[in-house]
Amino acid sequence: MRRVCFLLQVRQDRIDEYRRRHEAVWPEMTAALSAAGWHNYSLFLREDGLLVGYLETEDFAAAQSAMAATEVNTRWQTEMAGFFEAPDDGRPDRAVRPLTEIFHLM
Repeated sequence: MRRVCFLLQVRQDRIDEYRRRHEAVWPEMTAALSAAGWHNYSLFLREDGLLVGYLETEDFAAAQSAMAATEVNTRWQTEMAGFFEAPDDGRPDRAVRPLTEIFHLM
């Protein structure tokens, strides 16, 4: 499995609502993520809006493509677009750029 970490910036004025939305992620969204190969997926949010995402997957490009092809992801990304600072094309999932892993302790 490849470990993937990425950063996004949640708008300061939307942090509380962003937290609330993630207390009740749609079951069809979590099912689609799992089916697309997103495993051990976590989001961490700092008080200033820095969002750190982490997941494990066999092939990140394939996992992203599989999610992009789902209707539930299109709906979710449309609803979430307003929470982020300048997401590409208005969709946060297109702004995800994996960080380079430089160390890992097993």
